[in-house]
Amino acid sequence: MERELVGIYGLVALFILIMLRIPVALAMLLTGIVGTFVLSLITPFIKFGPYLLQFKTALWNSVANYDLSVVPLFVLMGFLAAETGLSRDLFQGLSALTRKIRGGVAMATILACAGFGAVSGSSIATASTMSRVALPELRRLNYNEGLSTGVLAAGGTLGILIPPSVALVIYAIVVEAPIIDMFQAAIIPGVLAVVFFLIVIQFRLARNPNLAPAPEPMSAEATRHAIRRLIPVGLIFGSIILGLGMGFFTPTPAAGVGVFLILVYGLILRFISDDGLTIARLKAALLATAKTASMIYFILFSADILKGFFARTGLPSALSEWAAASTMDPYMILLAMLVILIILGCFMESLSMILVVVPFFWPVLIQLNGGDWVSAEDAAFGMTADDLRIWFGILALIVVELGLITPPVGLNVFVIKSFSPNTSLGVIFRGVAPFFAIELGRVAVLLALPILSLYLPRIL
Repeated sequence: MERELVGIYGLVALFILIMLRIPVALAMLLTGIVGTFVLSLITPFIKFGPYLLQFKTALWNSVANYDLSVVPLFVLMGFLAAETGLSRDLFQGLSALTRKIRGGVAMATILACAGFGAVSGSSIATASTMSRVALPELRRLNYNEGLSTGVLAAGGTLGILIPPSVALVIYAIVVEAPIIDMFQAAIIPGVLAVVFFLIVIQFRLARNPNLAPAPEPMSAEATRHAIRRLIPVGLIFGSIILGLGMGFFTPTPAAGVGVFLILVYGLILRFISDDGLTIARLKAALLATAKTASMIYFILFSADILKGFFARTGLPSALSEWAAASTMDPYMILLAMLVILIILGCFMESLSMILVVVPFFWPVLIQLNGGDWVSAEDAAFGMTADDLRIWFGILALIVVELGLITPPVGLNVFVIKSFSPNTSLGVIFRGVAPFFAIELGRVAVLLALPILSLYLPRIL
């Protein structure tokens, strides 16, 4: 029992460090090293000296994975899309199509967040990029400040689920699920989120039309120009999403194709107009990619060290044994896990949560379901382990992102606040509250109807 107690103390120490705003990667690394040192003092077969020698190759082993080669490519694709003006073209083109509807620009913001989220794969990046693009236009048209900021904060959460997504890749690697299957499984829940958000906007405007101004038509020439710029954006984004969803190519080639297409588009724009990709913008995108990818790989390395510590404590095995012997309803335990993920999402970045929490939760779910090889008929959740991997992954990623708009410390809300310093946090949280409520409804729908997550992976 001593080893398990060390694991529990290590877990508590980790969350204390995170709440003290120590960088998550550093907190995981310190917990893993110090925890292993403590274990070496009380456990004869754990030697700290030989343990330290593994660091010579541990970093390389953490990142030398073909599946992870997709990470810097997807990150670069997102930064290139921002630097070439694709995010602006996407918003303006969608806005031209929806402007005749009251609240159309807010709806275009949601659609643009979904489109850009498919490229960036990051909720915070989506929220910050679309805030720069959409917030000035929403203010110019006199949209209600709470609705405007709420739409942007909620729309940003679409970044993690709309494929391709870095978080989906990392989750698939952690639980050993096929990456393509995870991408396919995310399509219907992602579309469902967009539809629900559009319904929220229309519902709020039906109750209070003053939240948005009367439709302001664009000139015919401006509309044609905006739609023309939308066509290449739609082709680039659509080819990547459909290609992945239909299984025409795997994630790494898809990311490579995406980077190439955006580069070509940016260079063409540069030659035919003053817009497009300049040397300075390309350099900025490459530097930002290097920083972001380095951070992700450092988090992966630190998570590997932390995982080794917890494995030595035997805590994950103890939790699995407890689950096997538990008489609690499996769905109640799953609900408790999802609530914990929402709470932790207020404090932690989504990628870190997947790496820290999922390795604890996943073995418990497998035991609750009856094991790795149990048939769907005999399983507690009525599905095989492979289907459970996919279904739980979609649910987990949704509730992780819910933490980004959960009071009092939703990170997306603070991102929007940085672009709108004169707007109080209370106004932003009230603006995002209806979207938070509808997201809880989406989680309930996906819990009740697992087929929404499993249908496409089964038929494609």
